[in-house]
Amino acid sequence: MRKPVVDYSDFRLSRINEPRFAHLWLLGGWIAYFVLYYLTEHFIPFEHCHVIHCALDDVIPFREEFLIFYCYWFLLVAGSLVWCLRHDVLSFKRLQIYIMITQLVAMIAYIVYPSVQHLRPVTFERDNLLTRLMSFIYSVDTPTGVCPSLHVAYSIAIASVFCHKKDASLLVKGIMVLSAVMISLSTAFVKQHSVVDIVMALPVCALAEWLVFGNTPLRRWIEK
Repeated sequence: MRKPVVDYSDFRLSRINEPRFAHLWLLGGWIAYFVLYYLTEHFIPFEHCHVIHCALDDVIPFREEFLIFYCYWFLLVAGSLVWCLRHDVLSFKRLQIYIMITQLVAMIAYIVYPSVQHLRPVTFERDNLLTRLMSFIYSVDTPTGVCPSLHVAYSIAIASVFCHKKDASLLVKGIMVLSAVMISLSTAFVKQHSVVDIVMALPVCALAEWLVFGNTPLRRWIEK
């Protein structure tokens, strides 16, 4: 088993500016994101939102089995960040900054062009654990702020960072790419996102990809 490269057992908030802990400042990006998320969810009137829809959305059926991949996303995001924190600080910095870029662009989009989707089924054909869980998710997660999809953007971020890791095996890279594909598909099959949301996440990720891995000042700062 790979040993951690950073020992956090003696970490204290007063020591966060020390070189071996300074990267933890990047976690503050989540605080900014959740504040903006709360504001966009509660202060943008529903009637001001633009409906996101395309013909392909009507062809894709609701399939509760994809909820497994949709929920797997939460474990993938948290697990990837924690693993990188412990075992690969450079990859953590790349991943967290990649995510922060997608968050910033998405939040600007949600404010400038508020979005909503009306794809959720009113009733389910089947009654099982997955549909009941899906119903609960619908009840606590509004259908607003959907374009671009951050579910898709984060998944691509994780796949990209692990594919750039020189010491990652082909198996790990393949799993991460497959995870990103299945999670992206799941957002459409559980009717949490339109296909438009998925497609619009791609240029957002392209921007983050260039900033994090291209010949940019940000990349040089990350790698110094």
